[in-house]
Amino acid sequence: MRDENEFQDAYLFGNGVLAGVVAIEWADEMHKPTVRLFLRNGATVTTRDEHFIPFIITTDTLAEACPVQHQTDKLAGKGVLNARMRFSDWKRFVDARKWLQSETGETPGSPSAPYLAISEPVRQYMLQSGVTHFKGMDFKDLYRMQFDIECVTTPGFDFCNAEREGDRIVAIGVADQSGWTEVIGGEGQDEASILERFVTLVQGRDPDVLEGHNLCNFDLPYIAARAARHKIALKLGRDGSEPRQRSSQISIGDRVSSYTRFDIYGRHVIDTFFLAQAYDQSHRALDSLGLKAVAMHFHVAAENRTYIEGGDITEVYEKTPEKLCAYVLDDVKETRAISDILSRSAFIQAQMLPLRYQDTAVRGNAVKIDQLLLRAYYEKGFALPKPDGGRPIAGGYTDLFVEGVVRPVHHCDVRSLYPSLMLSLGLGPASDDAGVFLALLETLRTFRLDAKQKMQSAKGPLRQELDAMQSTFKIFINSFYGYLGFAQGRFNDFAIADRITSEGRNLLTDMVVKLEELGAKAVEIDTDGIYYIPPPGATEGDALDDFRNTFCNTLPEGITVEFDDAFVAMYSYKMKNYALLRDDGEVIIKGAALKSRGLERFQRDFLRRLITLKLEGEEKEIPKLKQEYDQAIQDRKFSISDFAKSETLSDSLSVYVRKRDQEGASKRAPYELALQAEKSYRAGDQVSYYVTGTRKNVSVHENAKLVSDWNPSQRDENVAYYQAKLDALYKKFGGVPVEAASAQGELF
Repeated sequence: MRDENEFQDAYLFGNGVLAGVVAIEWADEMHKPTVRLFLRNGATVTTRDEHFIPFIITTDTLAEACPVQHQTDKLAGKGVLNARMRFSDWKRFVDARKWLQSETGETPGSPSAPYLAISEPVRQYMLQSGVTHFKGMDFKDLYRMQFDIECVTTPGFDFCNAEREGDRIVAIGVADQSGWTEVIGGEGQDEASILERFVTLVQGRDPDVLEGHNLCNFDLPYIAARAARHKIALKLGRDGSEPRQRSSQISIGDRVSSYTRFDIYGRHVIDTFFLAQAYDQSHRALDSLGLKAVAMHFHVAAENRTYIEGGDITEVYEKTPEKLCAYVLDDVKETRAISDILSRSAFIQAQMLPLRYQDTAVRGNAVKIDQLLLRAYYEKGFALPKPDGGRPIAGGYTDLFVEGVVRPVHHCDVRSLYPSLMLSLGLGPASDDAGVFLALLETLRTFRLDAKQKMQSAKGPLRQELDAMQSTFKIFINSFYGYLGFAQGRFNDFAIADRITSEGRNLLTDMVVKLEELGAKAVEIDTDGIYYIPPPGATEGDALDDFRNTFCNTLPEGITVEFDDAFVAMYSYKMKNYALLRDDGEVIIKGAALKSRGLERFQRDFLRRLITLKLEGEEKEIPKLKQEYDQAIQDRKFSISDFAKSETLSDSLSVYVRKRDQEGASKRAPYELALQAEKSYRAGDQVSYYVTGTRKNVSVHENAKLVSDWNPSQRDENVAYYQAKLDALYKKFGGVPVEAASAQGELF
């Protein structure tokens, strides 16, 4: 357990001091609103019931007119929502919310509604009590269980579907943070027994958290569907209840994804697939979000781990079930290791936020900041503003000064550029009467710097904990600017957001000028960081230190630059798309243009090798690389999986046909293949296909063929088509066609 005094800042961590809370659930007491707290003390979990008073914050006029019995508190400040209505029971709260919706014509979720009525009892309790999850706990104190399932697929299909009778679960790998593992299933064990054993393990070991990779869109829905087929009660809740399912969405960056949300009473569900998405949004470093690729990126894949291609699962199970058991065990171990790295941030956030731990992993940072502000205003008794109307905001400063390969390249980063400008210039939202926004930002910065300083001398688990803490604070700090332009943010301020970006552009423009005055050359600038070529003779030692010190002395007060990395070479392709070579040989590729997941595997591999040659100064070898791949395609040496594309049928076939025939939608290869197949495809099925034929210019939907129909003894992949794809990549990134290179004598 961590010292409770460490978390005493009410703005950041709430004023609740209750330690060891691992879950909070609604006790469904309508007449005496109650939540049930689960508290962990070592290996023991106890429960405690707490009552709370339901509330709605609205205008004094509406509060006075509301016919539902309540008490009213007058709130301080200039906010238009200046009255807090309090109710003796949950039914009165619901009745008042319905009356407000009817009276105003605004739903509770509308940002323009003249009232705030939080429909989740647990959130109401956490906002008014200041209680959060995991106070006084270290990450290692949390009991986390990981699991991963393996299924066999009916012959002729590419991917298992829980609705098909024969697509059953044959193994479940289970692990926890202590190092314990178990494989349920294997040869001869029926699916019902596997599911019953899984439920028994969850109940017996009683984890606070269930973790998995792609848990919400695959493992849990699959388990739930198969349990229902066998009429097995999936009693995973701490009260013996079954999970509640509903459709939900997660927003990461500009991407909104749908998923099935599972709520398990007294426990949390953490999907490392979502954590990897969030990581990649900020780092742009993952080639794929699949478990194997993420494990390799974080160097947690065992050297001797078992690998099985997805399409081979059924065959492996039938012939060597022990190999499948080894495979699922390796999968669940990698899930545990990835969670060890990525879920620490959500754990720290849960100690701060009036949200369930599960929600911290799927909510955007703007929503989280909004919750911190709401809690502070509730505690201070201040009136709330209505959100500012949305409008476009000028973007941050990005620019590209040099294209191609340059060496060496260094990087400097303005430490929290926008937050630094906000604090140094006092730029907070105009509606923040209580002055919480900038005070919270200053507190976060102080905590982050303290954690970062302690981390420098720490070792082992403590260092990991402090690193997670400072990284979490950094992410929050850098999200405060984005909150100002968040349309649903109660304290948003688009005018202030515009001014901050303007100040940032001016500062970065001045920094580029200063760098070049000192003999450096800017390569690329991206919102708050600059890649640059250092001045001649100032690449290391005292000369480098002198250059950096001189540059820092030109900056305005309150602005700090971190010289955070140096690289042997950089390949600058276009804005926000580049590759970097470290001195240990590691290549870092960033940007969708250089590592698009829409490319076939052979293209991704070719592009990575081509870029590596560029960075290593071996451009003359690129034509040979091209010839190697050309020849391998010609000689049919690649696996069919290197050419395959896999797509999930998001629509049913009948819906696709209607869109195609009645609405003029384009024909799509996976659906056309599913329509032609003898077997029955459903929405949610995955179709893997490749392109056949002899000409490079073919209609894909007319020449596509299922991977499951590929015959290795009579290979029919379209050599010309795939060579043309290779040519296109080569011309785009490598230079001129191979035949022109020999006439030219030199490619570059």
